[in-house]
Amino acid sequence: MDLAYKEDWSEAKQRLRAWWEHENFGRCGLQVCAPRAGVPPTPPPNRPATPEAMWYDLDYQSALREWEFQRTFYGGEAVPVWSGGYPGHTGHPVLLGCPIDLDFTTGWTHPHPALAGESIDYKALKIDENSKAFRFLLSLLRRGVRESSGKSIPAVGMCCGVGMTLDALRGTERLLFDCVDRPDEVRAAERHLIDQWCRLYDRCHEITREAAEGSVDWFGLWAPGKGGGVQNDFSYMISPKMYDEIFLPALLKQLDFLDYSIYHVDGIGSFVHVDTLCRLPRLRAIQILPGEGKPGPLHYLPLLKKVQAAGKNLWILIGPQEVEAALTELSARGLMIVTWCASEAEARDLLKQAEGWSKDRKAG
Repeated sequence: MDLAYKEDWSEAKQRLRAWWEHENFGRCGLQVCAPRAGVPPTPPPNRPATPEAMWYDLDYQSALREWEFQRTFYGGEAVPVWSGGYPGHTGHPVLLGCPIDLDFTTGWTHPHPALAGESIDYKALKIDENSKAFRFLLSLLRRGVRESSGKSIPAVGMCCGVGMTLDALRGTERLLFDCVDRPDEVRAAERHLIDQWCRLYDRCHEITREAAEGSVDWFGLWAPGKGGGVQNDFSYMISPKMYDEIFLPALLKQLDFLDYSIYHVDGIGSFVHVDTLCRLPRLRAIQILPGEGKPGPLHYLPLLKKVQAAGKNLWILIGPQEVEAALTELSARGLMIVTWCASEAEARDLLKQAEGWSKDRKAG
């Protein structure tokens, strides 16, 4: 069934299935958004006065999504996704009791008060299903299911994961010392937290799959089964040896749990872990994101080609003027380019041109 805001959803879904399977479907994967043609300009819904009111007001979030959907052309493999945003207010750390400060664009968590001691009392870390945060999460998911019907895909959510939840719970500086002073405790805490994350995912997916086959998480990438972006931004600050010894066991459990996974390599300091990621059989795709203030992904072509040579799918965010250059250097097989255009006509033209530029090149 197609969607009101994605008229070619049936075809796009088949292309996404092929992309996850690393199959050649005639061009690279291309998620391109643009202003929808023929839609008269209208102002967005009035934003609530405070960040807390904005993020927790589901009527506002629903109105904002509808306004965005009506005005956006979702080209290629781009999908209209209903979510309540990701400032962290429904993330795993907050569900475990971390305080959070919100502004109008994002949020910052503070370490959990119960983990202020020297040891990591991970066995006490439980999600209180009667808490305000958890009850809001369920309300958000159910609202997404209701609002998405026939129009969009509800997001399963699921912010944070390996390394990052514990980073939020302990604080970055303390966790860095933990990795040196008590690596066994960190490893045990990670196993506990990822088991909990998997149960949480199942709980959320049980709700969202009422409205749509498969899943979409914070990555905005549809998968035919239980899919999700995995990450460990904390890894920016540690060596490959420490990463492999302490955090890899939990990552492997997460990859075994998910049917479709893409790893979010965030920042050039995390590039040192790509060799490890390329060796993981269950990991299907890798995103290369150099980070704020750094050159774009095409500046790091040897790394991109290393990912493709390992047989992994590759996800990059680039400008529309860079698409031809990317397809000159990279194989279209397993490549997902995410970009934007100034108009729907330009987006449609880019999709057509990408067919001619796409080649199933030998990776390496």
